[in-house]
Amino acid sequence: MIRVLIADDQALLRGSFRLLVDTAPDLVTVGEAASGVDAVRLTGQERPDVVLMDIRMPELDGIEATRRICSTPATSDVRVLILTTFDLDTYVYSALRAGASGFLLKDTPPVDVLAAIRVVAAGEGLLSPTVTRRLIAEFARRPEPTRTRSARLDGITEREREVLTLIATGLSNPEIATHLHLSLATVKTHVGRLLAKLQARDRAQLVIIAYETGLVTTSPH
Repeated sequence: MIRVLIADDQALLRGSFRLLVDTAPDLVTVGEAASGVDAVRLTGQERPDVVLMDIRMPELDGIEATRRICSTPATSDVRVLILTTFDLDTYVYSALRAGASGFLLKDTPPVDVLAAIRVVAAGEGLLSPTVTRRLIAEFARRPEPTRTRSARLDGITEREREVLTLIATGLSNPEIATHLHLSLATVKTHVGRLLAKLQARDRAQLVIIAYETGLVTTSPH
């Protein structure tokens, strides 16, 4: 059973998400938070698998709440799925840098929200094509990576670099397997090693690392 905490300052939306989550046979709501402060506190108490996190909330916004949850050892394994009505570049980048595993708009169809919860709970990062494009655009505006950041990749193999590059372009494990002529099991092994070596929470974090280290660039040098 996947345990879900809902954090949103609007009671009506919290109730709607709770009803949605509790109708799924494999999901259950373990709490509701009306502010970022409550979200952090309840996450520590309930240890949910996934937090549905609104961005604009009183006392503490969703991005800072996400950062606190993901950087606290006791709750660092909790996955945060950002839900917002604001489809803005800054939010996408900031939320993922804070440790969020996914980013969805509130008008996402209910069945897709449930699917997103399952994907994130399974340890996969969830980036829609629109979000991926915005994330890439954000990196395109940023300075070139420094040598220090690039050195972060020194411990990975050439094959792992290839896999990481393909992850950063949005390919799934089966697509990577086809592209590199590898078995799916081998690709999963490479992804697991990348997560461990780069100390990344999930695929969303691997995408950020690929761009920040300069392994993948948005334009020719």
